[in-house]
Amino acid sequence: MATLDLMDVRKSFGPTQVLHGVDLHVADGEMIVIVGASGCGKSTLLRIVAGLETATSGHVRIEGREVTGLEPADRDIAMVFQNYALYPHMTVAQNMGYGLKIRGLPRDEIARRVAATAELIGIGPLLDRRPRQLSGGQRQRVAMGRAIIREPKLFLFDEPLSNLDAKLRVQMRAEIRRLQKRLGVTSLFVTHDQVEAMTLGDRLVVMHQGHAAQVATPMEIFERPADTYVAGFIGSPSMNFLAGRLAEAGQAVALEAGPVIRFADGPRPGPDGMPLTIGVRPEHIRLDAAGLALALELAEPLGSETVLHGRLPNGEALVVKLTGPGPRDGTLPVALPAEALHVFAADGGRRLDPACD
Repeated sequence: MATLDLMDVRKSFGPTQVLHGVDLHVADGEMIVIVGASGCGKSTLLRIVAGLETATSGHVRIEGREVTGLEPADRDIAMVFQNYALYPHMTVAQNMGYGLKIRGLPRDEIARRVAATAELIGIGPLLDRRPRQLSGGQRQRVAMGRAIIREPKLFLFDEPLSNLDAKLRVQMRAEIRRLQKRLGVTSLFVTHDQVEAMTLGDRLVVMHQGHAAQVATPMEIFERPADTYVAGFIGSPSMNFLAGRLAEAGQAVALEAGPVIRFADGPRPGPDGMPLTIGVRPEHIRLDAAGLALALELAEPLGSETVLHGRLPNGEALVVKLTGPGPRDGTLPVALPAEALHVFAADGGRRLDPACD
């Protein structure tokens, strides 16, 4: 087990800068999930930690040791890839034990560790099979076993579940988390899937255009997103954003859709009339006979929930998530609870917290 420190890590490919100074401390035994849309720099960051890419500037330290210029083999890490990267001509046992063989471990020690690791991840009966005889989930377990058997200081996962079907992804997600907790190995997990991020990570790094937009626990990011990008990326369906202006000496927002809503948690800094972006999650919107008329355009019945898409009187789109069945058409009276509002500056999208006394 080990700590990991990234200090002002930057990466450029020619004139294109991909990473803009990422700082991160990963505690011993912590599972950090790096999440973001395609092209945000998350896989490049992971490859720099692995030594598969060279940082343009900055430092990478594992357990306090500078590894920025070291080859991957000298970093004491193990990586699980999206495409499994198994040797097709080798059996499962040979694939798992190959790294130990290269290191010169005795044959009986390799066999012991292969058997113990196979038992741990539930693939004992598969040791004599070759990769072509395995399902996608079984291949991913072998890839994980090959990483675990080396007993590295650091696990790196590069979207390892993206090739699996939805049901198997859920199963493997739980399996990875269970194993990581049991082994206590410091881990970085890259994904574009916010559900994987929320369920796997002790903390999340939300990447946006080469920056770490926010680093926090999953619930902190959900409840207090740092900006509109993070707010819109985390959550399903995505957070609604409505235009408004600061009013009543910072005590309220006057929405373009009509109502003036007083903030439940205190005034925001800024002059009256300052443009704001107000966020509210679909599941927090209430039905209220005295509320705004939402003209429904689409209903998505999901069994225990219904997602409704519509437009407010001023033309702004709004998504509402209801428990149980909901209407299919017509209008729906909705209210935005003051305690559920997220307040952002319209210019730049940064979160605006209550003004300090």
